[in-house]
Amino acid sequence: MVIPPLHRWTTTVARGRALQERLARGVRLEPLPEKIRRVAGADVAFDEGRGVFFASVILFSYPELQILEDVSARHRPTFPYVPGMLSFREGPVLIAAFRKLQQEPQAVLFDGQGIAHPRRLGLASHLGLWLEVPTVGCAKSRLLGEHDPVGLQAGSEVPLFDGEERVGSVLRTRAGLKPLFVSPGHRCDFEGAVRLVLSCCRGYRLPEPTRRADIRVAEVKRRFLARERAGSVGPAFARQPALRKMNFSQ
Repeated sequence: MVIPPLHRWTTTVARGRALQERLARGVRLEPLPEKIRRVAGADVAFDEGRGVFFASVILFSYPELQILEDVSARHRPTFPYVPGMLSFREGPVLIAAFRKLQQEPQAVLFDGQGIAHPRRLGLASHLGLWLEVPTVGCAKSRLLGEHDPVGLQAGSEVPLFDGEERVGSVLRTRAGLKPLFVSPGHRCDFEGAVRLVLSCCRGYRLPEPTRRADIRVAEVKRRFLARERAGSVGPAFARQPALRKMNFSQ
């Protein structure tokens, strides 16, 4: 998958926040395409002791959800841990994994936030701008906002608001389990985000693409650490190509 760089990941916290605000102006909330044939799930794991991020991206046929491709990557973070700026740490390793795909996804589910973010640029929105495909944030916990009680049945949904602005949906994907916090990332609207997540559920709390990516990235991390102990792995760094320009006036 060819992904022209949008910006450099290495920056200061102040410049990173300013960049988030500029990038957020480029996020588009719009209906999903009528025909989606390929959907991907993405997740990240971190080994704190070694300071290494691992990413897994699994591409599925849609709506059958048969695995088409399974790729992974690893990368050392170049940005400190700062609440609300996790995409600057996880973004590089995810982009490295997406670049290994032979086919382009037509929608991506991320284990993280979309616009349900203080600067309206969670991981799914930030990476959506890089990938320029419809993206959805499907988080297990709430970052911000308030909502009414959600029904107990699978498929029950209530809006998530930050003040007067709607930023997502609280969606129960399985009866008896905690709901998920679903928010549009980029090139997706609230209705489409909920519809896509529900259509990807197969009896678990998490939609199948992110559920399988979560399982896979844990396996990738475990195997890497085993190879490291055996002395059979080297450094995991990639050179960044030239940057592309973006019109922030959108």
